[in-house]
Amino acid sequence: MTLLALDFILFSSCHFFSPAFGTFPWLSLGQTQMGNLTSSHGALSSTACVQFVQEVVAQNCVVIFSKTSCPYCRMAKNVFNEIGAAYKVIELDQHDDGRRLQEALAQMTGARTVPRVFINGNCIGGGSDTKQLYQQGKLLPLIEQCTPCCAAAGSEGSGSGEFKSAK
Repeated sequence: MTLLALDFILFSSCHFFSPAFGTFPWLSLGQTQMGNLTSSHGALSSTACVQFVQEVVAQNCVVIFSKTSCPYCRMAKNVFNEIGAAYKVIELDQHDDGRRLQEALAQMTGARTVPRVFINGNCIGGGSDTKQLYQQGKLLPLIEQCTPCCAAAGSEGSGSGEFKSAK
């Protein structure tokens, strides 16, 4: 696969389809915070799940939607750990709305598998895609292009999502 920026097709007011490797048409989400890793108000609607994903991805340079038992998820995290890049991780199997979030990710990216890895608002694919980009020398330049908004946001997981070189 190539890293061509492809347009998303808007199917409804909250559902997006993405061919592999594209950018999101971000919605204006105002100041509403959906919470960190769990929902305190029960199940989120599919629209709220899409908005949650969009907010997390918009506010962090690197985001990994993961499951704790997934070897491909560990592969992706290990790549970022190896290069010293901070990332936000959402463990779907430990999130109250994990299934709905995974369905939202499938609608948004065209793939239901985990991990779903985002850099600077773009879905780069899964664990194998992340490792391949790293081996080809293409991952670090993507991280270095992160916009300032990503570095300013607070985060859970391994760090702020801001890239800090391990040099």
